[in-house]
Amino acid sequence: MKLLIKSAIIIDSSSPFHNKKQDILIENGKISKISTSIENPNNYKEIRLENLHISQGWFDTSVCFGEPGFEERETIENGLKTAAKSGFTDVAVNANTYPVADNKSAIEFIKNKGNNSATALHPIGSLTKNAKSEDLAELFDMQNSGAIAFSDYNKPIENANLLKIALQYAQNFDALILSFPQDNSIAQNGLVNEHINSTKLGLKGIPSLAEEMQITRDLFLLEYTGGKLHIPTISTAKSVKLIKQAKKSGLNVTCSVAAHHLVLTDDELVHFDSNTKVLPPLRTLKDVKALIKGVNDGVVDMITSDHNPMDVEHKKVEYSAAKFGTIGMESLFGALNKVLPLETLITCLTTKPKDRFGIKNISINEGEKTNLTLFNPDSETVFTEDCIVSTSKNSIFLNKKMNGKVYGIIAKNKVVL
Repeated sequence: MKLLIKSAIIIDSSSPFHNKKQDILIENGKISKISTSIENPNNYKEIRLENLHISQGWFDTSVCFGEPGFEERETIENGLKTAAKSGFTDVAVNANTYPVADNKSAIEFIKNKGNNSATALHPIGSLTKNAKSEDLAELFDMQNSGAIAFSDYNKPIENANLLKIALQYAQNFDALILSFPQDNSIAQNGLVNEHINSTKLGLKGIPSLAEEMQITRDLFLLEYTGGKLHIPTISTAKSVKLIKQAKKSGLNVTCSVAAHHLVLTDDELVHFDSNTKVLPPLRTLKDVKALIKGVNDGVVDMITSDHNPMDVEHKKVEYSAAKFGTIGMESLFGALNKVLPLETLITCLTTKPKDRFGIKNISINEGEKTNLTLFNPDSETVFTEDCIVSTSKNSIFLNKKMNGKVYGIIAKNKVVL
């Protein structure tokens, strides 16, 4: 691969070229030269795009593809194509497949399916066998086969002793444990946030308490055991406070927030659109403001799309019968650009999540491998079905205004624009 990128503004605080408009020469998968102006005597392919910005490649820490078992929702091949066009050079793929990815062979299958894509696929192994929260899965073997963390996607570990054992055992091989923040004894069969809107609309609610009780329990367990804990997709103001205090106490804990929880509130429920049925549920404006502050203050470490494709049979039904989940990779940048400072958003998609999940950060500098996301932060569009690359179309952001456009990625010696 031989390329010349012209007039790109570099957003990478670890690079000496941060916030500078530069030309970038790429040869054989590496950046060979960065300068204010580079001639093109060898007729290399040139990339010239309007208001071009580049950063380190983005990493999404919570992505679902249907394969194996639910290919009608999304195949791995199309999911990785969607990721690349959405600006992600790396994705962590959850184990909510059929069969569940809870063993070495399943991890190897998923890894091998992603070998030829520009976007690197990093499997998250199931923490428990069949994601039933009864017995630990083969964590050590799965990590040796390429799993970067362990989680029962969108399912809490109800047995506290099981999570305690997982945190203790995982320290032997420095593994990262994820614990979904919901106490099902409180949430029960709830559909949406328990608040004024749930009462008005007659929809059974999931109290904030369900999330906060589970986080409190998990933090007590972490304090007792040690180890590394990541709490995915928090959604309430009090959750931010709990994690902030835990960090001050020296606990090795991180957390993420889904893009839709930084933008949308449970006011979206008024039309009974099943695309708004997500887990955790959309909360209140107070929660949204607290989550944004948590990101800006560094309490919330990373942002995810929580991309979860669902076919029409599971979404074009009554609200109570619809499955939880929204796609999100295609809309993440446009939804959050302007909501957060650009550098903060990029940091939450690059250095912070990569550091936590053990993926190498590759600075934009001469001699480094090419791992880049290309985008325009000033483009304004409306997100329609035409913008969706995913097989499933269940986007919570349909017909919403977007600020910013992703051009694509350059990674693994491939260009996707």
